[in-house]
Amino acid sequence: MRNSARLTLRNIWPRNNLSSSSKTANFTRTFSLGLALRQQDVVNVTFVRASGEKIKASGKVGDSLLDVVVNNNVDLDGFGACEGTLTCSTCHLIFKTSDYEKLPDKPGDEELDMLDLAYDLTDTSRLGCQINLTKDMDGLEVHVPATINDARAA
Repeated sequence: MRNSARLTLRNIWPRNNLSSSSKTANFTRTFSLGLALRQQDVVNVTFVRASGEKIKASGKVGDSLLDVVVNNNVDLDGFGACEGTLTCSTCHLIFKTSDYEKLPDKPGDEELDMLDLAYDLTDTSRLGCQINLTKDMDGLEVHVPATINDARAA
């Protein structure tokens, strides 16, 4: 069995509390050893500020771009204020046209409504909380607008 281990435990407690004999029993338990973060599941992302500064971060396949920002402590003022509940537009990101066209899902009505309230909106704008990483996104570069608009304050 790959990535597994066998552990044998010895029980020195009596099998029956009424019994005064100290019989022992051996128990064997097999469990798997999973890797916390497999190398092939890591997706590298670069966030580019309006100033041109590049911030490299990484996430796991299935993480949202908002998760990547939060889990890597990326300092983007106000980013993800609603924590991914689709009630603000603070995680607004701008994609290159080629990357935008490769995204597996198109924006839904709720996301489009929030994007309408975002500053610096482009045809390739998306909310980071709605983009989940895939292996194909490794090396993705996204632009962070200079200003944010928290739609909850509107």
